[in-house]
Amino acid sequence: MDDSLLPVVDEVTALAGGGKRLRPAFAYWGWRGLTGPDGEDDDAVLRAVAALELVHASALVHDDVMDAASTRRGRPATHLGFATRHGAASLDGDGAAFGVGAAILVGDLALVWSDELLRRSGISTEALIRARPVWDRMRTEVTAGQYLDLLRAAGGLPGPQGALTVARYKSAGYTVQRPLQLGAALAGAGEQAADTYSGIGLPLGEAFQLRDDVLGVFGDPAVTGKSADDDLREGKQTLLISLAEERTDAAGRALLARGLGNPAATPADLDAVRALIVSTGARDQVEQRIADQTARARQAIGDAAIAEDARTALDGLAVAATSRNA
Repeated sequence: MDDSLLPVVDEVTALAGGGKRLRPAFAYWGWRGLTGPDGEDDDAVLRAVAALELVHASALVHDDVMDAASTRRGRPATHLGFATRHGAASLDGDGAAFGVGAAILVGDLALVWSDELLRRSGISTEALIRARPVWDRMRTEVTAGQYLDLLRAAGGLPGPQGALTVARYKSAGYTVQRPLQLGAALAGAGEQAADTYSGIGLPLGEAFQLRDDVLGVFGDPAVTGKSADDDLREGKQTLLISLAEERTDAAGRALLARGLGNPAATPADLDAVRALIVSTGARDQVEQRIADQTARARQAIGDAAIAEDARTALDGLAVAATSRNA
């Protein structure tokens, strides 16, 4: 179309070039666990499940815009990167607004390309027809989950249960449950297999998101690729924060009110919030929930009627997804 679009393509490429590849891995092994000798071509399935990485890239870009995040995967968040391009090229208008607009379009393009990659992956027409309902449901859920996250940040969906509801729809479902079910659909498995994968995916997806929340506050930026202060400066209402609010006193709640969602908060202010999360036992409680939900998922993997190589791979993914440091 035009050479000036190359930075847009480069940005999608950079976003899709990083990350842990968990969603495609769950989908692939979900397929391998149930497929027979006359199933889909392996390379075609790999291309189909790779489309999940483009869905994820889209969600990351849009999430960073809504959260006003500064970094992603060790590089400037997309909206900041394009704002910098605006300034470097001495373009007219507001650079920040240009960056936000460009990031929205980068995310949209990644979502469009995810659909195109699935459709052109080479899987059979029958497999594509089976996959579409899961695919559509997953993309609807993650979009709805983003709205629920906005709503919670504005005071809706209060308390620990509200935090878990956001985690369920914004991340947990589309990280594990729906990818596994996508694999089952590609294999031509029925409702029983989909239910089995829900029994694995829902607790494991929640544990994955809770680990992400812990890393967002206590992680090493050199390892995670994002600032450990962003979630606190944004005032992200995770389960950690809800539990700390419940367990602290008036002085503690005042500390949270001063530190959370305050762009001017000092490093000492944010360290005090971290200390409060630890001293109230909120971090320990979240860690225990991660351990309990991971154990539930691993038990379900052990009980599932799937191929042994897939069982081994899924159990390894369960451990990696919930005990990671990035």
